[in-house]
Amino acid sequence: MLLSLKNESETIAFGANIANVLTGGELIYLQGELGAGKTTFVRGLLNALGYLGNVKSPTYTLVEPYLIAGVDIYHFDLYRINDPEELEAMGIRDYCDGKSICLFEWAEQGTGVLPKPDVTLFLSYHSLGREVEVKPSSIIGKKILELLKQTL
Repeated sequence: MLLSLKNESETIAFGANIANVLTGGELIYLQGELGAGKTTFVRGLLNALGYLGNVKSPTYTLVEPYLIAGVDIYHFDLYRINDPEELEAMGIRDYCDGKSICLFEWAEQGTGVLPKPDVTLFLSYHSLGREVEVKPSSIIGKKILELLKQTL
């Protein structure tokens, strides 16, 4: 599925649309160049779930945890990871427990260590806005895509 996102507001709204179909335990990879809208998408998703605080990219902390309505949500930024084994040292498997929602920016930095995603979102520059391609990688991911199609 390929969508055009004309501006920041549409990227936030897209994040909200994804939030509305999550039930907990999903793993979402966010891929795209710097500034493509990955963190903006996460802000829209978190805001739709009820988080009203500041959402920043965890570039230096690697992970920002959120507890919203009893669900743990972890926003990772792996841009600064030099070796995927660093993720083992930080206990990545404890985060990806099948109950928590995990959002990974720069997931390719964790190749070989990260669990397979349910959905990968490829954000890219397109004309004056952005474009997002949604690719499911699991049964859960296919269900997310089908539910998403119904809401758009």
